[in-house]
Amino acid sequence: MPNKIEKLRLEFGKALGEVKDQASLESVRVSFLGRKGGFLTEILRGLKDLGPEERRLIGAAANQFKGEIEARLAEAEKGLQDKPKATIDLTLPGPEIKIGHLHPITRVIQESVCFFEKMGFQTREGPEIETEWYNFDALNTPADHPARDMQDTFYLAPGILLRSHTSPVQIRTMEKEKPPVRIIAVGRVYRRDAQDASHSPVFHQLEVLMVEKGTHFTHLKGILTAFLEHIFPFSFKTRFTPSFFPFTEPSAEVSISCPVCREKGCSSCGHSGFLELLGCGMVHPNVLRNVGYKSKDLTGLAFGVGIERLAMIKYGIPDIRLFYENDVRFLRQF
Repeated sequence: MPNKIEKLRLEFGKALGEVKDQASLESVRVSFLGRKGGFLTEILRGLKDLGPEERRLIGAAANQFKGEIEARLAEAEKGLQDKPKATIDLTLPGPEIKIGHLHPITRVIQESVCFFEKMGFQTREGPEIETEWYNFDALNTPADHPARDMQDTFYLAPGILLRSHTSPVQIRTMEKEKPPVRIIAVGRVYRRDAQDASHSPVFHQLEVLMVEKGTHFTHLKGILTAFLEHIFPFSFKTRFTPSFFPFTEPSAEVSISCPVCREKGCSSCGHSGFLELLGCGMVHPNVLRNVGYKSKDLTGLAFGVGIERLAMIKYGIPDIRLFYENDVRFLRQF
């Protein structure tokens, strides 16, 4: 029994040395002096089972140890009370608050929408699941048209597909609204493109439509040039090259001088000095007839551009896949 008391004395000293606050001090007190399960309490309760001489010796040693425990507990408690408490310096700056920011694609979309709204254009939306009529036929691209193969997309059922451009929004809007019409349409589109540094089967497109009397190609060039100057933070030249689109006539491809080589020729522009950017043109008369516009005096302009294409040139991003990988190291740059 004396050996047991000495062992408890060593355990008490070790436990007391690990005390850091009032809660841990109370835990030590309960462990040794608690009425239920306290180490020393159990020894004192067992004295009745000992002989007179043994009870006297062990009782004296146990009571001495109890007094020692109580004294050291009181000393430790006083030390905790005298310990200086941590204070808060209200003059120090607070912790840095991490706030999010816009994705580069969202940023370009908002900048584009803001520009055209100031020019009097209104935003229109449409479904991403479309019919062949709105995605192709109404846009002067019947089933046997060669240009249809370039945008033949993901079919969900016969005649039902994922839209390959936002142009169906133009048809849906003109069916409901009488001219003059000035709208923009922004959203996801889908094409069967193999994914690489410059292509993705899913991307975002912005389309602009303006239909009213007296609209001509000069308006198209002016609006486009002003828009591109608003988006890009560098100076450039704009070049319109004759092209073909079934829903516009005449049609043109728009290129800008390469911001990397300044028209000298490099790998970014295919050593041509210019970067192809978007397609545009005057709305084909068949498209106007398909939506019920019968006036011969009506003309319209339209163009569409990939948002990712604008963002890549604007921010100098070499690979379109970086937009979709959600790598925080990439996104923090914007």
